[in-house]
Amino acid sequence: MKIVIDAFGGDNAPNEVIKAVRKAKDELQVDIILCGDEKKIKNTAKELSINIDDIEIIHAPEVFDVHEQPTKILKEGKNTSLAVGLQALKEGKGDAFVSAGSSGGLIVGASTCVGRIRGIKRPSMSAMLPTISGRRIMLTDAGANAQCRPEMLLQFAVMGSAYMKCVKGIENPRVGLLNIGAEETKGRELELETYQLLKNAPLNFAGNAEAREVPTGNFDVIVSDGFSGNIVLKLYEGMGSMFKKKLKGWFSGFFGKLSAVLVMKEIKEFQQLMDYKTEGGGIILGVAKPVIKAHGSSDKKAFFHAIRQAKLCVEGNMIVEITRTMEELKGD
Repeated sequence: MKIVIDAFGGDNAPNEVIKAVRKAKDELQVDIILCGDEKKIKNTAKELSINIDDIEIIHAPEVFDVHEQPTKILKEGKNTSLAVGLQALKEGKGDAFVSAGSSGGLIVGASTCVGRIRGIKRPSMSAMLPTISGRRIMLTDAGANAQCRPEMLLQFAVMGSAYMKCVKGIENPRVGLLNIGAEETKGRELELETYQLLKNAPLNFAGNAEAREVPTGNFDVIVSDGFSGNIVLKLYEGMGSMFKKKLKGWFSGFFGKLSAVLVMKEIKEFQQLMDYKTEGGGIILGVAKPVIKAHGSSDKKAFFHAIRQAKLCVEGNMIVEITRTMEELKGD
């Protein structure tokens, strides 16, 4: 198996990327292709005292800026590490792609260059959210498509279910439709029509999911349009930051530190629950090969797990499962 990596995507590239790649090469038994400025990659590896002689490099002299319009990846951005990596994936040089760079550029580039799975109207961006059950669930779409049609949400559900089945090992993932109420009659026209599609699809549809139910872990996949989904995601991030700051305040000072000793186990469990670094990244569902979007501030640990996530997608035959279910829908 060979994973293609954008060496210059993210705030901490290329240093943390190179560290993660070395660890992945040693521990995951995968081959790696690094895309980026070859001289800078080799010089950085030398400064870090990391041997990358067994890692292939495809030279890409430019970097796609996160502030650029995503569509610029198609023309002006052809020589960037992001575009060159996606092209390598398209040409069959690798089995999956990982980048911590521009989300918009990655979605546009993956959809256009690598191509979509047959029948998929739009790729979606996913996010893995922590729950009180201790496990993570998938939210999709988490921001790629602000405007959606019911058929698109049905496809998001198919793709999210395939990921949870093939990568997370959940045999029959429970799918919930993000809505303002649990009743079948709740929601806008989008949710009302989507509900009927999901109810009749070859999925384990468990009904509407109000936002307050997302953290319970009662669902494995939460389906939403990208606008609403991104609001949920950003609220999660904000609440996580608030809880961490509150914990720090509660256990500061002499007596606070003494009391912290008594609940240290619980504090560590909470920190592990909220730690996105062990999950990897968001996956762009719907393209013809696995494409992982690592967090923009990924360090060695986070990027390593993003590579691991890409490997699991390939090993679990996620694309095959999505294709199979899409064909089943077509037959219906």
